[in-house]
Amino acid sequence: MIETTKFDAVNKPTNSKKNELVNFLFTQLEEYGDAKKDITKAISYSVKEFASHGGFTLMLTNDKKIVGVTVVNETGMSGYIPENILVYIATHKDFRGKGLGKKLMQEAINFAKGDIALHVEANNPAKHLYEKLGFTAPYLEMRLKK
Repeated sequence: MIETTKFDAVNKPTNSKKNELVNFLFTQLEEYGDAKKDITKAISYSVKEFASHGGFTLMLTNDKKIVGVTVVNETGMSGYIPENILVYIATHKDFRGKGLGKKLMQEAINFAKGDIALHVEANNPAKHLYEKLGFTAPYLEMRLKK
């Protein structure tokens, strides 16, 4: 049975659970992921372990095994920048194609207060799911790395 746990400023994960979430995302995001320190920072931001706007991290489990995780950070803005950014979402490779990604996205949409932005590579197969759920790509993102 699939269970959902929401971690936020009130219900923070233990250090060992946070490490488990980080390791899960690091492994399951594959080529679309980031360094563990960046994943850790996003989760810590979502549960307000330091001064931040917060957000939440959702964990799906099946018989106590993590099968999906999403991290949403609140931006503190609205209108010109959406109130939330979906930073990470991943399902376990052995559970893909079973609707868990859609379930995670729908729960994140329900929990989020306000609009949600996300970054997705053009070749990421999950792009089609995001479009089905109503996400659009009205802008081209450009970055200056300093």
